[in-house]
Amino acid sequence: MRSSRVAYLLLWFPEPTQTFILEEVNTLVDLGLELTVFCLYGPRSPQRLAGMAPVRAPVCRLGLASLGLVLASVVRLRRRWGPKAPPFLARVIFRRWRSLETAGEALWAALAGVHLAEIFQAGGFTHLHAPWANGPATAAWVASTLSGIPFSFAARAHDLHPPDGALLEKLAAASFIRTNTEANRRYLTDLAPQAAGKLVRIYNGVSLSPGSRGFRSPRSPHRLLALGRLVPKKGFQVLLEACRELRDQGWDFHLTIAGDGPERRRLNSLIREYRLGSRVTLRGFVPHRQVPQLFREADLFLMPSRIAPSGDRDGIPNVILEALLHEVPVVAAAVGGIPEVVLPGETGWLVPPENPGLLAQAIREALGDTREAWRRAQQGKELVLREFNSISNYTRLLGWLTGNAAIG
Repeated sequence: MRSSRVAYLLLWFPEPTQTFILEEVNTLVDLGLELTVFCLYGPRSPQRLAGMAPVRAPVCRLGLASLGLVLASVVRLRRRWGPKAPPFLARVIFRRWRSLETAGEALWAALAGVHLAEIFQAGGFTHLHAPWANGPATAAWVASTLSGIPFSFAARAHDLHPPDGALLEKLAAASFIRTNTEANRRYLTDLAPQAAGKLVRIYNGVSLSPGSRGFRSPRSPHRLLALGRLVPKKGFQVLLEACRELRDQGWDFHLTIAGDGPERRRLNSLIREYRLGSRVTLRGFVPHRQVPQLFREADLFLMPSRIAPSGDRDGIPNVILEALLHEVPVVAAAVGGIPEVVLPGETGWLVPPENPGLLAQAIREALGDTREAWRRAQQGKELVLREFNSISNYTRLLGWLTGNAAIG
């Protein structure tokens, strides 16, 4: 395996809301891959990373501290090419992006890619991989084009919906594209039929160990749990509307929403407006090591995902997999790849997105038949253990990264 040396390109690493990326990196290292992570941005604060598992791969970071080195690489490139930049690089830098934030990320990714191309050539890297289809994939694409080292990328959620302005070109240039849901594989096949042969669906692996709590008799109040970033695509407003309906129907429950984000103030306002202050707690950010305790306390896990106005949506939220691993019944909305895990009548309850009435009905059904809820959670756990096994899934990915897909 030492003949293969792979660079992973990310904006930040590790990220507390992206523990699946850390699991991916660590598992690949454990499988024998020589892997180095390159972050386009600088380090996170130690407080933000508290409680995360150790990183088992070397990490190199750019950010503002590397601005001089990046610009020096750009100057060297300009000297080689004369007054004009390479045509593809000019297209990346001067294309019309959908937002200022996206444009800034793409510009930095392109410039960083010029610098990284020099590092990758000097370091003997054999493959470049970006776990996201936006900025990281842009940097990998630029570095690959300048260095001749093949690159690949993964397409997951916000990086794909909506697509950035260079997605079609990256699909054409990549040696392969990994999707972590079948829904995304179909989406990209429709978007770029010519790339269909390079698309491979490899599910994430889960990092939490399975929990076992057995059948749980009904109790009052029912303990409901939702976990995720407080952003529009998570649908927590819809969940609060469903909770208002449950309260008005006389159900005794308490909902904990664990996570933080820009929607926190709005959700607090809705909790007051709906008079749910005694029924709903916004817990804030919870370190990953504390998540199992939340599952042990919960009677039902809720994932009311929706498609945000921007087009952003979930793939398969890892928290659904983790809930099922801990035998917690799941009620979720049919968005993205969620229906690949939450199978109606088999592994949970699935409802249309943005429908608080049907969401409340599914919650009532799950709470009203605890034996059936436990049966579905058991079957969900079996599905997760079978389809989302880190070793088997990342062994497949290892094969693609090293040019030997047959080993997976």
